[in-house]
Amino acid sequence: MAFDLLFRAVTVVDGSGAEPYVSDVAIVGDRIVAIGNLDGQAAQRVINGNGRCLMPGFIDVHTHDDTNVIHHPEMLAKISQGVTTVIVGNCGISASPVSLPGTPPDPMNLLGAQEAFVYPTFQHYAYAVELACPSVNVAALIGHTALRANVMAQFDRPATTGELEQMCSALQDALESGAIGLSSGLAYTNAKLAPPSEIQPLVDIVGEYGALYTTHMRNEHDGLLDSLEESFTTARNAGAALVISHLKCAGAGNWGRAPLALAALEKAASKQSCNCDCYPYSASSTTLDAWRVDGKMEIYITWSEPHPEMARQTLQEIAAQWGIDQWQATERLRPAGAIYHMMSEEDVRKILAHPLSMIGSDGLPADPNPHPRLWGTFPRVLAHYCRDLQLFKLAEAVRKMTCMPAARFRLQDRGVVREGAFADLTLVDMARIEDVATYSDPCRQAPGIDLVVVNGVVSYEDGQVQGRQGKLLKRRPVGLNG
Repeated sequence: MAFDLLFRAVTVVDGSGAEPYVSDVAIVGDRIVAIGNLDGQAAQRVINGNGRCLMPGFIDVHTHDDTNVIHHPEMLAKISQGVTTVIVGNCGISASPVSLPGTPPDPMNLLGAQEAFVYPTFQHYAYAVELACPSVNVAALIGHTALRANVMAQFDRPATTGELEQMCSALQDALESGAIGLSSGLAYTNAKLAPPSEIQPLVDIVGEYGALYTTHMRNEHDGLLDSLEESFTTARNAGAALVISHLKCAGAGNWGRAPLALAALEKAASKQSCNCDCYPYSASSTTLDAWRVDGKMEIYITWSEPHPEMARQTLQEIAAQWGIDQWQATERLRPAGAIYHMMSEEDVRKILAHPLSMIGSDGLPADPNPHPRLWGTFPRVLAHYCRDLQLFKLAEAVRKMTCMPAARFRLQDRGVVREGAFADLTLVDMARIEDVATYSDPCRQAPGIDLVVVNGVVSYEDGQVQGRQGKLLKRRPVGLNG
């Protein structure tokens, strides 16, 4: 038979964690159909390995690309990294099911202005994604804060019984329509007063549907271990799989606690399904909040609604210009976004290297001056931490970005190079790959990602987006309590 696409003599890093091997890989339609010695076989297009590695397309498990996949379907920031699937709706923030009467509250504004929230049901959102046909696949979580925003005018209190019933109904409808789970962002002002008694009924529904619960925990600072335990308990009570979002030890007073956090994760994982995700940087990025300001760490302002002219400066510099302290400057700048240099490199490495951790960029595409993780996360894992620092072997680095997230998020036949799997593939030159995105110049494409295939179609090559063939990946029905 004639293949549509044939990779010859590539070093296959199959995603499973197995050692790389040299082979040919053939594609027909949207599937991998043959792996082995395919000498003499014909194909519409043949790509020679020339020492390069063929890997499963990377799965970015933590994104805020909800509206970006619709309004900017080329998704250059992601596909140029070798990403073929994005998980949207993280941190309690999702574009659906939401109808906002006014300005989006923090942190919903991380996705955009009011016009970004035009999907009152998950079905509306799913249709918009399918119509846009982005260059990457999309799987969507439903945000707890988004559910709150639909039924609550004020967020400085727990939801009432009636409001919670409406939230549960909307979540159930979304899960029935293909959403893959629920996320929460309990550290944010507009969700932090939601008690466990508000979260538990929602996660119970997630468990009934065999779906997933991800959480930006209530406290990543001195309350880290208590917040981990709250998350484990909530998911365990519901029988739901759990992902701790961007696990970190935030703030200098919390540095060095990664072993304690990881030990807690390991203990929980011995009794229930749980993982964490992380990004390969020691700085975070989110909304500017006074409670995060300690007067010591460097805080870089990325945007400000009332004072856009102050972006691309540190909070300390702005406060000095205005002749006020950093907390007063914070209130004057808000709503605003910031990059916080708040983690220790040693903690970052320990979390990255742990076998239960997956990779998620947590990039903010709506940010005019984004954190470099938006463009550089996956090349940084491969180049800096794997090749240069040898924090882990290549097979393990790829497993964290492919097979492990595919299994955790129930993305069937993805995240692996094997016969019968979907042809989501990334061709990488490990000698050339570099993360070139920086804090001062964050929107730079990484060299070394030579070609990306999504659902059998070459979607990125020579630094350019080619054919777009991404799909909405809906939750696999497993039945209640399945």
